[in-house]
Amino acid sequence: MAANEKIGEMKRVGTGLALILFPPVLLVGFLLHPNILSLELVTDAEVWAAEFRGNFLFHFGHLLVMLVAPLAMIVGTRCMRFATGEGAWLIFLGGVLGVFGAFVLGVDKGALTLVLTAFDTLPDAAFEQSYPALQVLLDRAGWLWIIQALALLPLGFILQAIGLAKAGVIPRWRSVVIVIGMATLFAGDIEIITSIGAVLMCVGYIPMGFQELRGQLRAAA
Repeated sequence: MAANEKIGEMKRVGTGLALILFPPVLLVGFLLHPNILSLELVTDAEVWAAEFRGNFLFHFGHLLVMLVAPLAMIVGTRCMRFATGEGAWLIFLGGVLGVFGAFVLGVDKGALTLVLTAFDTLPDAAFEQSYPALQVLLDRAGWLWIIQALALLPLGFILQAIGLAKAGVIPRWRSVVIVIGMATLFAGDIEIITSIGAVLMCVGYIPMGFQELRGQLRAAA
């Protein structure tokens, strides 16, 4: 096999695995969250601290969600290659927005997950004194407002899914499933809703991953 063919094969396998892995990894990350059935957003630092203090699964689940960021970037970039013909602008624009939103997802989890593991190492007395610092993190104070751009991830992938259906890459029903699944991410940290959305994403993206592995993922002729 020529060098270019080997590189092409590696890229195809890599993107296929990204398509297959990113929805279930996201789902597991959501399911590991405590109080998953709660429909209330946490806005108080003390309540937030009670959730993550000494909770390995909380931190690990958020780490998994952070690892979704590069997988989603690969998916968005791969799908942008179908930006020709009908649906081209939706695929291209959606890819740009989705990839940037995925980058912000990595920033979000880096700031609000990895940092929490450092706070978790404090002894109890010092930890309780850190509540004001935790509150400004929770309030997205300072330049953390940039994390609001995380909404570009579902918006971008929704546009891209519509474009992929127009281009004949995926069936319309699968596009609808992806759109609904991605739309649940606008609910923020209400994990029961986003978990349902991640299941729908599995239905939409995993078959695309297997098509990619078989070299069958392409736009309609």
